Amino acid sequence: MKDVLLTPAGYKQLKSELDLLRTEKRREIAERIAAAREFGEIAENAEYDDAKNEQMMLEHRIAQLEERLANARVIDVKKVDTSVVSIGSVVRLRDVDAKETTEYFIVGSAEANPVERKLSNESPVGKAIIGRKKGETVEVITPRGSKVKFKIMEIKAA
Repeated sequence: MKDVLLTPAGYKQLKSELDLLRTEKRREIAERIAAAREFGEIAENAEYDDAKNEQMMLEHRIAQLEERLANARVIDVKKVDTSVVSIGSVVRLRDVDAKETTEYFIVGSAEANPVERKLSNESPVGKAIIGRKKGETVEVITPRGSKVKFKIMEIKAA
């Protein structure tokens, strides 16, 4: 598996989620399974099946998090080069046509969250701006197929 690029906050968040799933969530599901067994015949027990399915999804998520953390490469945001856009940069982009400016935090794909303005380095916009400098204009083809031009207004460390 390739490296999973994370900021220190992203690493901490995944680690916290893993700890929660391994302890509290596993215990909750084990209690649900035990309670469902008491309802009688397991072969026709919807509660039991539901709890076992939830357990399977939980174990899958735990394995996924363990793999991500094992392959994590934490970006030192104090060493981020602000002369070019990179993971750990905070970038202010101006949509040339819409004349709107938005600030994004460039993160690895494991941390991406558009609602929090955390933009993946693997997203169309992320790919277009990585390695670019302040003042450059990039053209991005959106998932819907339209072209958007962004001007890089500012690059700073997170």
